[in-house]
Amino acid sequence: MLSQMKHAKVSLMFTMHKFARDKGNYLTKEDLQVLMEKEFSGFLENQKDPLAMDKIMKGLDQCGDCSVGFQNFFLQIAGLTIACTDYFVVHMKQKEAGSTEQLFPP
Repeated sequence: MLSQMKHAKVSLMFTMHKFARDKGNYLTKEDLQVLMEKEFSGFLENQKDPLAMDKIMKGLDQCGDCSVGFQNFFLQIAGLTIACTDYFVVHMKQKEAGSTEQLFPP
């Protein structure tokens, strides 16, 4: 049985490759957008900036080849995780205080 961390690592690898399909170890902008829409539902919808996806891609495409490799994909996920940490801490404090709000609503 995999530990939670090993499961998370394997899940990241499989998810990236699922959306990269047969291209190998990189995502196109379209792949990344579909991944974001499926795996982070509501993230792009809640963006006030209509160019949010373009900015995300530009930040991740360090080589300028219109693709995102696994390393940059992983850094994107790490960045999103770090950004969610404050929310998680606040939620856990509310839960300890008796709030019944779900951490990740459906």
